[in-house]
Amino acid sequence: MYTGVTNDLKNRLYWHQHPEAIDKSFTSKYKCFYLIYFEHFDVIKTAIAREKQIKGWTR
Repeated sequence: MYTGVTNDLKNRLYWHQHPEAIDKSFTSKYKCFYLIYFEHFDVIKTAIAREKQIKGWTR
């Protein structure tokens, strides 16, 4: 499972689906291609707090 914060979801999805050949990122290494769920926030601090909450869950 991958979780992250972005202000440009369309661009983020493009780069997840078209990683560079030499890319060493988590999403490239583990082939995270599909968006399963997203939440929209108007305040970045709220989005980051939610991301940290989700990352604190057990898998």
